[in-house]
Amino acid sequence: MNVIGSRPDGWWKDRRRAMVRLVDQLERWASAEGHHVTVVFEQRTSPPIHSSVVEVGHAPNAGPNAADDEIVRLVRADDRPQDINVVTSDITLAGRVRHAGASTYPAASFRNLIERLPNPKHD
Repeated sequence: MNVIGSRPDGWWKDRRRAMVRLVDQLERWASAEGHHVTVVFEQRTSPPIHSSVVEVGHAPNAGPNAADDEIVRLVRADDRPQDINVVTSDITLAGRVRHAGASTYPAASFRNLIERLPNPKHD
């Protein structure tokens, strides 16, 4: 939600639609750039959001910082955390993932990057 919330574009009126839009943008970016992408949402989406390109995850439990905790768990569980770049503007999460060996990238800058790609569904 850090990337989605980086711009006040009314995303809060339809959170699920904003999440679907993010996954669509991530799919285009990952395909174009050849990156492996995992997105972690705060909770399961209903109906579920699926992707054949992006790994769509969620925090296993609801609560404050639950998605952040899941992101940190994923970084720590990876054999090559130095190859992971976590997109966030949350200073606390950024510190936690850097401590676990990953790098960070600002959410607003990343959103600008993925929004520059053409959307064949709307072009």
